[in-house]
Amino acid sequence: MNGQKERRGIIKMVVFDWAGTTVDYGSSAPAAVFAEIFEEAGVKLTRQEINGPMGMEKKAHIRALLSLENVGKQWEERYGRPWTEDDVQALYERFENRLSEVVARYSAPIEDVAQTVDRLREMGLKIGSTTGYNAQMMEHVIPAAKAGGYEPDCIVTPDATGQGRPSPFMVFECMRRMNVYPPRNVVKVGDTAADILEGKNAGAWSIGILEASNLLGLTKEEYDGMDEALREEKKTEARRKYLEAGADLVIDSIRELPDAVERLNRAMEEERRWLS
Repeated sequence: MNGQKERRGIIKMVVFDWAGTTVDYGSSAPAAVFAEIFEEAGVKLTRQEINGPMGMEKKAHIRALLSLENVGKQWEERYGRPWTEDDVQALYERFENRLSEVVARYSAPIEDVAQTVDRLREMGLKIGSTTGYNAQMMEHVIPAAKAGGYEPDCIVTPDATGQGRPSPFMVFECMRRMNVYPPRNVVKVGDTAADILEGKNAGAWSIGILEASNLLGLTKEEYDGMDEALREEKKTEARRKYLEAGADLVIDSIRELPDAVERLNRAMEEERRWLS
């Protein structure tokens, strides 16, 4: 490991989410497109409603939105019937086409992502990634992120595994491709409850990031301009949601991630000493 003797059982791979974690501050692109396609269908959504299922595969996200009582009621008032899987498919096709038009504009890396990833690699870690976007959508995201200095070693989409979050299979696929195991040597990092559940269901560590996250649901301008007391109140609520989903750690920003990884390494070393 970079010329150093490798310690048993330490973290060997970080698996990042994309929008809201490494690119697209606040997951602005998918949130805006969800709002547009539902409004065109005669249904108004709040940002809070849109953000609730964020991190899921996008067709599942649409299904979750339609299942909300308020949304289902609006749908029946508009169309005189409950929504169907045909409606899910039609909305998904509109979402996919619209997002592909705009997503590249939102895919520059979030501040300090490239530097943090460089530091993690210096620590000997591999960099995996999972996403709620499909492979076609990611064709627009990857070049924009790379131009900004962020390029993970592994990118897994829901169409590669047949299931998205909160199932563990995209994390498992990262592990397979990167030849990293057991899951305890992996950290999943994300900005939604679905990310946390994805990591925990895989048996990995899970870390939630507050700044730029979908759970805060703020643009960079809103975050920087917000009254400090209100910002801390929103962070406290987001931290609670992460912990309820099972997060092992919650950190303020991606800058804190290398130190968080070392905290987990020390915890595992202490556990081994206690058991020996």
